[in-house]
Amino acid sequence: PFLIFIWKMVEVYSVKVDCTVTSRFAHTVTTSRALNKAKSSQEIFFEVQMPKTAFIVNFSMEIDGEVYVGAVKEKKKAKKQYEKAVSSGQTAGLVKASGRKMEKFSVSVNIAAESNVTFILTYEELLQRKLGQYEILTRVKPKLPVQEFQIVTNIYEPQGLAYVDAHATFLSNELLPLVHKTARISFSPTMDEQRKCPNCEGTLIDGDFVIKYDVKRTENLGNVQIANGYFVHFFSPQDLQRVPKNVAFVIDRSGSMWGIKMQQTHEALLAILKDLNEEDHFALIQFDDTIDSWRESLSKATKENVAEGMAYIRTIQPSGVTDINSGVLRGVHMLIKDRQEEKLPERSVDMIILLTDGMPNIVTSIPAIQDNVKSAMGGNMSLFCLGIGNDVDYSFLDVMSQQNKGVARRIFEGSDASLQLQGFYDEVASPILSKVDLRYPVNVVDSLTTNHYSELYNGSEIVVAGRMMDNNLDNFMVEVFGQGASALDWNVMYPNEDYIFGYFTERLWAYLTIQQLLQKSKTGTPEEKANATAKALEMSLRYSFVTPLTSMVVTKPDTKDGPDSPLIADKLTEGEGGKSDNWAGVPDHAHHYVQPSYLSHHTPTYLVDGDPHFMIELPDREDALCFNLNDKPGTIFNLVRDPTQGIFVNGQILGDKKIAPDGKMNTYFCRFGIEHRILGLKLEVSTQDISVLQDGKWVTFQWSETASVKGPKNSVKFVILLHKVWSEHPYHRDYLGFYTLDSHLLSSSVHGLLGQFYHGIEYEVSDMHPGEVQEKPDATMYVKGRELNVTRGWQRDFRSDLKMGKNVPCWFVHSNGTGLIDGDATDYVVSGLFKTF
Repeated sequence: PFLIFIWKMVEVYSVKVDCTVTSRFAHTVTTSRALNKAKSSQEIFFEVQMPKTAFIVNFSMEIDGEVYVGAVKEKKKAKKQYEKAVSSGQTAGLVKASGRKMEKFSVSVNIAAESNVTFILTYEELLQRKLGQYEILTRVKPKLPVQEFQIVTNIYEPQGLAYVDAHATFLSNELLPLVHKTARISFSPTMDEQRKCPNCEGTLIDGDFVIKYDVKRTENLGNVQIANGYFVHFFSPQDLQRVPKNVAFVIDRSGSMWGIKMQQTHEALLAILKDLNEEDHFALIQFDDTIDSWRESLSKATKENVAEGMAYIRTIQPSGVTDINSGVLRGVHMLIKDRQEEKLPERSVDMIILLTDGMPNIVTSIPAIQDNVKSAMGGNMSLFCLGIGNDVDYSFLDVMSQQNKGVARRIFEGSDASLQLQGFYDEVASPILSKVDLRYPVNVVDSLTTNHYSELYNGSEIVVAGRMMDNNLDNFMVEVFGQGASALDWNVMYPNEDYIFGYFTERLWAYLTIQQLLQKSKTGTPEEKANATAKALEMSLRYSFVTPLTSMVVTKPDTKDGPDSPLIADKLTEGEGGKSDNWAGVPDHAHHYVQPSYLSHHTPTYLVDGDPHFMIELPDREDALCFNLNDKPGTIFNLVRDPTQGIFVNGQILGDKKIAPDGKMNTYFCRFGIEHRILGLKLEVSTQDISVLQDGKWVTFQWSETASVKGPKNSVKFVILLHKVWSEHPYHRDYLGFYTLDSHLLSSSVHGLLGQFYHGIEYEVSDMHPGEVQEKPDATMYVKGRELNVTRGWQRDFRSDLKMGKNVPCWFVHSNGTGLIDGDATDYVVSGLFKTF
């Protein structure tokens, strides 16, 4: 699960991942050893990508025989230690960033000439059963062949393994035989076997190594294990008949869903409807600032109804703003009404699946929406919230789901978004039990984790753990109550001592308890939240877990310049969207580039100029992002689209007069169409003239003339620059540049090639390494849940110097901005200068 930064004269000679799984509880140790072969000291970098559900429990460094061990501290105290270091001129320490399944831990340390360093990171997690299997994901990116490379996983399951499989994205036919698949899975290729070709420096080892397994299940009420004074109960009954479900799909069709998001939503819902069981009932509700329902009641999932529902889905098109409150309540009231009128099976479960990508715009008070939904549902149905993209308020959806017996899931923007939506639905598509209560002997156990669940889904598993008050039991009775289950008892299973690492049952209990306390700290009364937070913090410190309430602090060795700063590791939540707290920022030495000194702390600027070079200048970060757009001359792109404010900007590109001798055809923007629908105003700006339509009349001005259009005092500020080119130039033509200087009055639904960035963009850059051009290093960027290869370069901002421009260093995203922009560049092509499609 790691990524090592490779720098010149640094040899990484050993990389090991050692994972021990005992009854689903995984304990993973990653070890990397490196040698500074240089004649002078230099920074050595170490990175690990670990599952988001895992907690770090230890980090240590060994440098020339000296060991530096991390300590888990309350986050507030760690923050004070960090701020003290920064105030004395020291740089920040650890960086954390979050992706889809993984989050990143990185650290650098100054190592003396010809010295060794060993990095050891340990983390733990309880594996979750999904779709009938457990998954152990290890991400490996060593960059170069390593003398000693090894992945070893030992799986100890007292019930026995039903099956085990391992695969990797990088496994070739030659490497496949090196993977040994038993209860001990190992993969240890030699240096030659790691190489892309016999004389290559590059390595094949680059991607995900995935182990999937399941256990044998003979007891219908599960398996209980007792060790070291704690018990754990795994409950996943087999061969139960599925319970019919009644599901209302509540679909956001606001303007921000325009383009690839809506297309992928269509694809996912069409596939989901095909998979409905005929005993299920479903409803389709779409919302922006108005609410529309396919039908006034839920419909049985017959072939005819499914076909008609699919046809309805294809008609959903985005516009307007977001009224999440009314959309969800329409679904709730429809389910309640159909229940009261006995249109739904008595033995069935009710659920709402909300798909949205934005913030509420009509009822904007998040607590009010949550209270409205909770009150209306009354604990009688489940709410599942799917937040699409990085702009969604995930914390709002997460709390609202937990308040209503459901869960939230972030759907990351990308080509596979529709598959992510389908994958989540598959997890909840087949309920097999409802209102599940698991009960244990009174006066025998205490400190139970959650033992009541509204539903149990096929292929999943309920895990309950607790502390034993009496270890001298001959048997251990468990009772399970639920729709479709009766009370039974069976004998307990005591794990063989060989299966136990440390106090695994106690640590499993602590892990599960902390996770559930963190959930409770988001819901309930202020007193309940405070109590849950305090208890979670106390247990995180007691068991040395890095959770959202704690930090790992490592004191680095002193350098010749004095004491170095502490390293601070944090645990991110999904709601933080992959961001670190601003006090745990990126260390200056992690990027190795000179920041542009002329950028001041003003509002960001969003521009497109030149061949079309798009750039997002971010003065608060003293950084910028950029990408080019290549398409055939004449193509018109949407740059800004805000249906709420009625503001639209499109631009048309033109090409050079002819293809240059080097075969390159440059393209530039030559015309812009700007429309303010509320004011009834249109501007068409070309390299020749400027035309204004107001009160139904077109008026044309030359660039040399002065004119003004009166509108509201507070307005969006766009600037268009005309670049004049020598008329006799054999190739180039006049062209335009477009700059957004003030966008704060635009709504949350604004989108477009530039508009999508108006409300900010979160990203992290790391893994700097030499690129194809010496002065332009490459790096890895984590943005919108994706991992991109980017290049450090320059683009020009012509505002202060129209002739020469000013070079702005930026991270260049290749392939027409793929991965940075939402969807594909072709999604922004429109049919006319004042068209929206």
